[in-house]
Amino acid sequence: MTEWILPAAFPNLAANTVHIWRASLEIDRETLGKYARVLSDEERARAERFVHERDRVSYIASHGFLRELLARYLDCRPEGLEFAAGAHGKPAISAPRPALGLSFNLSHAHGVGVAAIVRGREIGVDVEKIRPEFAGEEIAERYFSAAEIAELKQLPQEQRATAFFLCWTRKEAYVKALGEGLRFPLDRFSVSLTPGGPVQLLAGDAGRWGIRSFEAPTSAGMTHVGAVVCEGKDWTAKHLEWGEFEQRAAWEN
Repeated sequence: MTEWILPAAFPNLAANTVHIWRASLEIDRETLGKYARVLSDEERARAERFVHERDRVSYIASHGFLRELLARYLDCRPEGLEFAAGAHGKPAISAPRPALGLSFNLSHAHGVGVAAIVRGREIGVDVEKIRPEFAGEEIAERYFSAAEIAELKQLPQEQRATAFFLCWTRKEAYVKALGEGLRFPLDRFSVSLTPGGPVQLLAGDAGRWGIRSFEAPTSAGMTHVGAVVCEGKDWTAKHLEWGEFEQRAAWEN
């Protein structure tokens, strides 16, 4: 089980450390309003385009959380952050400058937001809720490599849903770290997926990357898994809780 730590103070980010922050997106209206106010005009416009209210709330909560978090690292106001998209849409901090070499990636799914932060390295993160009804062979055969499909079919039925989402999040985190977006075929590389087994990336540039998986259960009992892929093999990951830390920091101020 992944141990998520509630820090006593905002942590320093060492050069060989990845901070992985978990936040609940099930927030009260006051917090939602605060997050909406720090978004850019473009972000607020995008939020309004969502058809379903739950999707709009999730977008505002996750992007507001990200801005508040990055502002802590950069000692700036969250509404003052500006982002620029790479060639295939991966966001990076464009202001304030200098951004201290800070790189980040964000993922959110079914009430959970996860942000991965590092200095001077490319990074990708993904989190998903384990949904047995989604983890079917038809989807696996569409997106997984032949090696992954074979490994999945060898597992007992009761492990396959977890294995499916371990595979999915590891693949998504790698593609996000590359910054290639959906144009990079998911079946061109492989990851390990057996629950409890070694976490491996099998790709032509695997020597460039380190990969870790984590669990992110919620207070409502939903089980999420995620993965982070970051340049280099020499980094360690710290798993940190945001919501309660943010509340405590507000009380102390």
